[in-house]
Amino acid sequence: MSERLDKKFERVEQLKQLLVEHPEGLSKSEIARRLGVHRSTAGEYIDELSRPPTPFVYEVAPELFAIDRDHHQIDVQLTLHESMMVHLAARLFATRTDKHNPHAASALRKLSLALEKFAPLISQHLSLSADVLDDDSRRRDPVFMQVLETLTRAWSLGKKVHLTHESDNGRIYDYDFAPYFIEPYAVGRTAHVIGWCDQIKSVVTFKIERIRTIQLLETPYVIPKDFDPREKLKDAWGIWYTDKKPEKVVLRFSRQVSRRVLETKWHHSEETKEQPDGSLLWQAQVAEWKEMENWIRGWGAEVEVLEPKDLRETLMGESKAMAEKYGWYVSSQQTGKPSTLEDFFGTN
Repeated sequence: MSERLDKKFERVEQLKQLLVEHPEGLSKSEIARRLGVHRSTAGEYIDELSRPPTPFVYEVAPELFAIDRDHHQIDVQLTLHESMMVHLAARLFATRTDKHNPHAASALRKLSLALEKFAPLISQHLSLSADVLDDDSRRRDPVFMQVLETLTRAWSLGKKVHLTHESDNGRIYDYDFAPYFIEPYAVGRTAHVIGWCDQIKSVVTFKIERIRTIQLLETPYVIPKDFDPREKLKDAWGIWYTDKKPEKVVLRFSRQVSRRVLETKWHHSEETKEQPDGSLLWQAQVAEWKEMENWIRGWGAEVEVLEPKDLRETLMGESKAMAEKYGWYVSSQQTGKPSTLEDFFGTN
């Protein structure tokens, strides 16, 4: 009897792996042939994997069975330090979004349970982090969750979606879209999806929060081999990329914050040079400097934009307008001339 049960367990595990490798689904007779069992026996295995509460298999079409990708649990083995990295990633996510996310909370609770005896203090903290993601103060956004889940499903299956997206002007547009990559955006506390749009006929980026409706299509797609999200976003400050050559940005930070600036590498292309008075010259080649504006504003009067000219003038105008709001009136004439990059870094 034990040998028979072992054989059944082995066959059921083989069926699981078979369906993972064939997301399009397999017929009962094909499953029986591949497992080397009778069709009725294959039916027993399918029934066993279809039982609630967590069905593994569903009937995708008459007599065609596939893995239930939403409920399939992926086995992952992590070391203590790898678990900590997952925790830190989840904590970063929790502090950079205002949305309730049951999947993130569930993942942390599973990790917490796995570490309960091995590392109880870390386990307790993981559980508390899960509670943060489940807190009532979190904004419930069922449309966002449904869009994210559908994009995840489409990406995993290699199938396109039909979506409606709200543009900056408030108009709604329809697109057939193939997701290539999903990227969180800490600056805006949002998430974006990059992929091919049939109507625009190019790779585009959609802000997931602006997708209003979404439907999974049966149309397959293949991500081009030369698509590399790291290369696409390499010069971006966050999520904005362009086909144009990156633009040089030069900033001067005051002595009061120079050490804080140096503690972090803000961009892969950055160069820094400390000045005799304690200030710091910082430069980088950035895809779109408009995306940096909020970060620069956050340093207040401790930073001065030297280049490019358009960015400097933008911040000068905002500073003047802000001063006037508080009753300070500043001459519109620019005082002094910003130093050039060559003055500090030399010519290349």
